[in-house]
Amino acid sequence: MIKSGFITIIGRPNVGKSTLLNSIMGEKLSIVSCKPQTTRNSIQTILTKDDFQLIFVDTPGIHKPKHKLGNYMVKVAESSVKDVDLILFLITPDVEAGKGDRYILEQLKKENIPVFLVVNKIDENPQEKVAETLKNYSEIFDFAEIIPISALKQKNVKELVELMVKYMPEGPKYYPDDMITDKQEKFVVGEIIREKALRLLSKEVPHGIAVDILSMKKNSNGLYNIEATILCEKESHKGIIIGKKGAMLKKISTYAREDIEKFLDSKVYLEVWVKVKKEWRDSDRLLKELGYK
Repeated sequence: MIKSGFITIIGRPNVGKSTLLNSIMGEKLSIVSCKPQTTRNSIQTILTKDDFQLIFVDTPGIHKPKHKLGNYMVKVAESSVKDVDLILFLITPDVEAGKGDRYILEQLKKENIPVFLVVNKIDENPQEKVAETLKNYSEIFDFAEIIPISALKQKNVKELVELMVKYMPEGPKYYPDDMITDKQEKFVVGEIIREKALRLLSKEVPHGIAVDILSMKKNSNGLYNIEATILCEKESHKGIIIGKKGAMLKKISTYAREDIEKFLDSKVYLEVWVKVKKEWRDSDRLLKELGYK
């Protein structure tokens, strides 16, 4: 028997949930962008060592939904706090708890599960602000542990992992030693392409896009041939994604291919198209096809 269990990372959009998960894993498995609400599915990620196995659920940020995709994201986030062994409640040094954080904490009070307060981005804020934040949050919720970190700079991340292991029950290895995510490779490849689009495109476009992996085949030489479509909601968005003489689409594809090759540990030939699917975020059929149902 080893120490093993399930951990969910929860918090408002853009507090660094995916960055923390990637920092813990040392792998780029969860989409990271400066834009909020980039994570749409809960990605189960597995960290296995000789004496423990931690299974992480990275969730979409809890926010007020504006369409069916938004409703799905919030349901995923709220359901992720059920049946886990530990909850990481991630915030940034905002001093006072806002409405969004208070709402999440009220939900967590209903669960009989230990909750860590993890204050991220301490490298970007003065110590006084961090200390005031810790004090104010500890007055409104009885946290099992309070840990200030910088996920980006890896500050206190190792200590956080050690604390998490301490709170895990004894149990089996739920997954094989070499398995780091329960998602199919196609899903991760699609997320990598979407991340590059989120990083490179203008503000009005990103949340209206999705990526559909049409084909992913490996030939006898070990080369992956991948065909993908970026879906957007407006003709004007299609023009922005493609860019002048195809420059933007080429940029997205080039950056995506570099990360996909690292993830697959193989050479990749990537071909990406752009299609308009009006109001796809409110289409039950398309949401199901894209894996959001």
